[in-house]
Amino acid sequence: MELDARTMTFLDLALEEACRELPHGGDHALRKKVAQKLLQSAREGNNALNDLVTVGRIALSQATNSRKSA
Repeated sequence: MELDARTMTFLDLALEEACRELPHGGDHALRKKVAQKLLQSAREGNNALNDLVTVGRIALSQATNSRKSA
């Protein structure tokens, strides 16, 4: 599914918002995990900014929790 420019912009904004509390915005591997979840959500039809930010925060929480338990 092709994503429109507006959705792509929202994906970028959601990723930045989710990672902004991390030192230097987080490392590449962590940002990639969050971005993959965001992209999956957008491809499933979720294109609202607030919803994508929520997805990003949840993905970040899951990714950081899995790192702590590893």
